[in-house]
Amino acid sequence: MVGFNSCKKEFLDPKPYGRYAPELLQNKKGIEGVLLGTYGLLDGQGTPGSSGWMVGVTNWVYGDVASDDAYKGTDAGDQPQMTEIELWNTQAANTYFYYKWISIYDGVARANDVINLANQVAVLTADEKKDYIAQARFLRALFHFEAKRMWNKVPYIDETVTKYDNKTDIWPKIEADCKFAYDNLSATQPLVGKVNKWAAGAQLAKVLMYEKKFTEAKALYDVIISQGVTSNGKTYDLQKEYWKNFDVAFENSEEAVFSMQAAASGTVAAAAEASYELAYPYGGVWGCCGFYQPSQNLVNAFKVDANGLPLLDGSFNNSNIKNDEGITSNDPFTNDATIPVDPRLDWTVGRRGIPYYDYGPHPGRSWIRDQVYAGPFSPKKHVNKNSDIGGLTNINNFRQTAKNYNIIRFADVLLMAAEAEIEVGSLTKAREYINRVRARAANPGSLVPGSPANYQIKPYTVPFADQAMARQAVRFERRLELAMEGHRFFDLVRWGIAPEVLNAYVTKEKERRTYKNAASTFAAKNNYFPIPNRQIQVAQVAGNLLEQNPGY
Repeated sequence: MVGFNSCKKEFLDPKPYGRYAPELLQNKKGIEGVLLGTYGLLDGQGTPGSSGWMVGVTNWVYGDVASDDAYKGTDAGDQPQMTEIELWNTQAANTYFYYKWISIYDGVARANDVINLANQVAVLTADEKKDYIAQARFLRALFHFEAKRMWNKVPYIDETVTKYDNKTDIWPKIEADCKFAYDNLSATQPLVGKVNKWAAGAQLAKVLMYEKKFTEAKALYDVIISQGVTSNGKTYDLQKEYWKNFDVAFENSEEAVFSMQAAASGTVAAAAEASYELAYPYGGVWGCCGFYQPSQNLVNAFKVDANGLPLLDGSFNNSNIKNDEGITSNDPFTNDATIPVDPRLDWTVGRRGIPYYDYGPHPGRSWIRDQVYAGPFSPKKHVNKNSDIGGLTNINNFRQTAKNYNIIRFADVLLMAAEAEIEVGSLTKAREYINRVRARAANPGSLVPGSPANYQIKPYTVPFADQAMARQAVRFERRLELAMEGHRFFDLVRWGIAPEVLNAYVTKEKERRTYKNAASTFAAKNNYFPIPNRQIQVAQVAGNLLEQNPGY
């Protein structure tokens, strides 16, 4: 189905110049196929010339490597254009942005094709037509949402557009698409991967939060949290154990609000999750590649105080949690079990001596390509278990897996709702939502079995002193709960604190990673990435207009 719709003459051209005859798709099978192809572009596969890590909605390059959560990893010479992004030295000629743009707007074009087909297929009932259009408008909103937070000044393309520019703020149109989907989708779907009413509502609420429409977002979150169900009819809730969100055996759970679906078995991996393909521990059973290594700053953020609470005053980064940097895997090493840490640390980060799923203890340096350059830690959440290999991975490439990516999970909803409460509602209600997330992390079943670490985590028992403290608490909680899930950079930008946080981060990091000395000062322009210059040129040829972002 991807082939039906991936061959536009230009990805923003509204005319269907594909290789197929349109009449072949003007039936239920045709529209289902094009819709499937639209969902399929969430991981970016099918974007000609690109690689998954450049384009997928996992956003580990743009959301984490560009933030304080992760280093590019591997070694200095590999993927230099990713290094540009990490060091905020980005250029409009960087092909990462070019392919990300193409992938996003190809998704938009496919969504528009679904809408056009729904209006052409005579055999559809009114309800079927409404459902197809609502799904397509949700996906169109999601792709535009991706573009908006990447570049800010982006065009909005619907099924009627023939000329476009990027002079107008597109938030209202994204909001309208989400609202249509929320109002017209049913609560459940026959296929679990399809979007339902409540997932559309959660995306709408997220858009409202980005627009700083906190009152509207709070009202919507109230309904979602009390009434929402998944596409397969499960009442929204947190899974009892934190780690289950990252285990293929427990996906599409009550916590999975909307997920990018993946499948892989044996040598069949066309639908596998491949955007993390570089982002595995170096060597081992995976054979490659050592990218996307958690930062020392992130690891330190999981320290807790004597009350089992985060160090909101920033002192967490004054000293490092003990690591094995500078020694080989054959040298003796003992973790410091005296420092209390949040148990989510060791489901997020692979570190020496701590059990790494069913592979045994992380061996340290033998899983790191260049420890001096990229640090001593490995990513973990998206990595497959040893027992998954073969049956739930591509047997020819264990880094292509059947593990879904949660675009929105219920913990994200609760913490966004807590933010809305802090801005226009109740600090007490916000604390309740934050503590609900922390209580799940404190569940004994959420601890890493056999770990020598000193796990401590407790709720906020004392009311927040004021709104400023409450903001600190929820922002820190989002970092801990959603670390290495592609959210961090975009959160810092929407909170308006990216320059402050990231410049402080890199100042300290220069003491740890000498290559960070090449980083630019994070300025206001860096809140958004440069619009690909090739797209500006393509637009001009077609008689359209794209203006570059300020400062590039």
